[in-house]
Amino acid sequence: MSSDLEVSALAINVTIPQALRWTDTRRGEEFQLTTLNIRLLPDGHLAAKAYGRPVGGGRGAYVSFPVPDEPELAALVVEAAGRAGTLWAAHRGLG
Repeated sequence: MSSDLEVSALAINVTIPQALRWTDTRRGEEFQLTTLNIRLLPDGHLAAKAYGRPVGGGRGAYVSFPVPDEPELAALVVEAAGRAGTLWAAHRGLG
């Protein structure tokens, strides 16, 4: 396999544990954040966005929000990235 193979995206989705979920407001509507999208950047750092749905229900847009700078959320991002790396490394090829 060529070492110059370009991988353009490495991203995972992680469910936020109930105890770490939060709400945020966009365009006057309150959202509960339930999922993190974590990306591995080309320089090796991680980036994360939170996604959720309107608290009031309905089929509102799936909107992204910044992840608050809190130690528990940072630890979740790092743990999830490590777990994803382990799972990727143990893949069994195309099934």
